[in-house]
Order: sequence, then C-alpha cells, then structure tokens
Amino acid sequence: MSEHGDVILRFDEVNFGYTEKKLLMEEASFSVRENMKLTLMGQNGAGKSTIFKMITGDLEPLKGKIHIKNGTTIGISKQVMDRKYAEMSVYQYFETAFVDVPRNLPKLIDDVLEVVNYQVPLDMVVKNLSGGQQARLLLAHALISKPDILLLDEPTNNLDDEGIGHLISFLMMYEKTVMVISHDADFLNTFTDGVVYLDAMTKEIDQYVGDYYDVSEKIAKRVEAEQRKNAQLKKEIQEKKDKVNFFAHKGGKMRKLASKLRDDIESAEASKVFVKEDDKTISSFIIPALEYTKPVVTISSVGIWVNHEQVQKKVNIELRRRSRLIVKGPNGIGKTTLLERLANRQEAGAVIPADVTVGYYRQDFSGLDFSQKAFDSLLEVMESGNNETVYAIAAKFLLRGDVLSQEIGMLSEGQKALLSFARFVLQKPNLLILDEPTNHVNFRHLPVIAKALDVYDGAMIMVSHDAEFVKQIKFDDELDLGRLRDRE
Repeated sequence: MSEHGDVILRFDEVNFGYTEKKLLMEEASFSVRENMKLTLMGQNGAGKSTIFKMITGDLEPLKGKIHIKNGTTIGISKQVMDRKYAEMSVYQYFETAFVDVPRNLPKLIDDVLEVVNYQVPLDMVVKNLSGGQQARLLLAHALISKPDILLLDEPTNNLDDEGIGHLISFLMMYEKTVMVISHDADFLNTFTDGVVYLDAMTKEIDQYVGDYYDVSEKIAKRVEAEQRKNAQLKKEIQEKKDKVNFFAHKGGKMRKLASKLRDDIESAEASKVFVKEDDKTISSFIIPALEYTKPVVTISSVGIWVNHEQVQKKVNIELRRRSRLIVKGPNGIGKTTLLERLANRQEAGAVIPADVTVGYYRQDFSGLDFSQKAFDSLLEVMESGNNETVYAIAAKFLLRGDVLSQEIGMLSEGQKALLSFARFVLQKPNLLILDEPTNHVNFRHLPVIAKALDVYDGAMIMVSHDAEFVKQIKFDDELDLGRLRDRE
C-alpha cells in the first residue's frame, strides 16, 4: 500500500441527528489521510451511511465542523440505484457524474466498465439491468471521475466472485483515499488498513489502525475488559449497598459510615464504563404459512436474457407447500427480472393462483413505500392482531419504537432488510420469493434467518450469491438459467 499523505478529511466534534433530541453521533472526531483505505464499522442504524452523506454535503452537522482539503473530489458508490436514474440510458447515467460532460465520455465509460469487468450497450435503460449489473454500474459511476476520496457503500452486494475479485484488485491498486462500508469481513481484510468504529449506544466514534481482523479482535478485547471492570464494580457496589442497608438502621457513627458508603457508591456508579455493544443478534422467528393444498406455482417457461434480448425457454416446475427452488445463473441473465415477474404474476409461462399470498423480498427494497412509517408498513400486512402484536414482532428484529416511528426512507439498508422479514412474519405468505435476501444484513443475523427459511412451511423461490447462506437451507429443486441458455 502507498504511504499515507496529508490529512484530507477531518470530523471535528460533530453532532448529527435528524432531530436535536435524537442524536446519531455526538462530538464525533476522526481524521483520514491521503491514500488511506478505511472501513466504517458499527451496528445497523449507527450512522455509517449518514457519515457518507455528510462527507458528500448531502447532510449538514448540527454542531461541529467537517474539514475537507481544498480541491478534493469525492465519488460515492451507493448500495442501491437511486430511482431517479431508472429511466435513463447507461450513457445518460454516466453524464450525471460530471458538471461539464467531457467530449471523450464514451472512451471514459469503456475504460471504467473494463475496470469493473462489465460490458453493456450505452443505450440500455438502467431499470432493465439486473441487481448485479446495477452494482457494477454504481461502482463505475463512482470511479469514472477518479475521485480523491472514494466512498463505497456495500460494494460487494450483488457481485459474483469474479466481480468481487476485480473490485479487490482495483482497490488495492487505487492510489487515493477509500472509505468502505461492508459486512463482508474477508473482502474488507484484503485491503483496508484502519477502522472507524461507530457505536449506536454511546453515539461515539473511535478510530483504530490495523487490518479488519486485527481491529475486530482489538474491539472484542476492549469490550471484554470493560465488561470485566463493570462486573467487578457491580459486585463492589452491591456489597456497599448491603452495608448501607445494615448501618443505616444503627445509630451514631454507623449512620455516618452509611452516608460515606453512599458517596462511595455514587463514585463507583460514575466509574462504570459504558460498554460498547457489538451488533446484537435478532431473535429466533418463524414465518407462518397459511395452509394450501394445491400447487402454489406452476412454471412451464421462463424468460432469460441472451445478447440483451429476452427469449423464452421451456421448463417443467411445480412448487407445492414446503417446496424449495434455488435460481442460479450469471449476472445479467435475468434472475431479478424473473423473480419480479413471478411476484407480480406477469411471467407468461407461470401460474400462481389468485388466492396464493406472495411475500416478495426485493434486493433494492423498491416494493416498500419509503414515505410510509415503518410501523404502518407492518400494520398493513397483518390480517389479525393489534398494535402490541406489531411491536412484539418488530422487537424480535431489533426494530424499536423510535425506529418504527420513522419513515422507511430514513432507515438504514440493514433496518429495511429486517423490516422486510418482520413483514413476512405478519403477512403469513404461502409463497416466498427472495432476491438476494442476505444483502445489507449483518452477518450475525444470517444463521437466524437461514433457520427460519429452512423450517418455513410454504413454497420458496430464492436467488442468492451467498453460498454459505444457501447451504443452511435444504433446496429440493434448482433452476440454472445459464445452463438453460446454453441448452439447444
């Protein structure tokens, strides 16, 4: 890695919150030098994406200063494609990366698409690209102007192994500053040399030097030491409280001793360390499925993309209660399009009876109403129960009352993912259609989600690049669109 240069970015005692009463971060200070490769760590909702928005100027701090070296250019690759670009062509989308569009833009586009290992016609409409293709496009858009600070928000989402390999190679060679948000520990450990840690409980930010695994170990040891210290203080406090209760009923000097012990207790309470809470894990849950005895879905043909044109291929698939179908294939072949058309009952060769309830997990969460309160989103899919039922289910997914009162668009991507699974629990679907359900989800939650899907009694269709996650679920059928394309 290159030697680090001057400080290019500095947060100086920054306070931020969407209201002054509810701060996400308090007196946050850290600095970033030129050529550094940094990871942002922290719980879902701790404010990682918010920091990116403050760096780009989309958000302003309530207090404190953000110093950026004069002349610094900033590029950001977001987690999901903004809806305002959906109807644009690929060429028009890249035009938005510049204030003054360069004359050689087609050449710049070709060069940057080669970096992300992707080819696409420049007149292709963005909304017609798969999730994996859009992920590459988002990254290429951030890179095309060769920014001094490159911000990457979950860049490996929707990328296959080859795509991730190209991204790692590029980042290791990129001679400028990179800040990354990602839950992919192996990916982060290959190129980052420091961590900025956000704590959702204390609202504080700490900075560590070292690769991702080293820093994770440092944080774990610090938490363990703080917990030991607090356990010892708790024991001492309780012993003093017991003595206070005993001496307070005595006379003379004993009462004075009790008063002194009370002062000691207050001092010990003040000395307790506010222990950092690493990401909590969601509670075990079950997605109920209403009884259904007939076929849930019958598929006689599917549409796949060949040379940027959709063609129909014959298949013979019938899913009933407890059936599991995994859909595979390279990026761009039409996996996301297929799942979307199935969920909307628009796939010409598929029949899903009208009385089948479909639960659909879209990888970009575009099926959610971002202007709707999270609580109302849960309430609308619940057939029976009351407000307490909503709160109880939400709590299993670490969605507290303050989160439920927010508009969905204000939630982190991880919280949107957990909200989607909470909706399934209340919805009780006969058929689950899941498009990359591990995207945006903290790795600690994945075994819990995999177990819930494995015991789910309805039918399920899934697309996922996460091989370890897929292994935890028993699938009885496979649809490989790549093989289907190559079949005569």
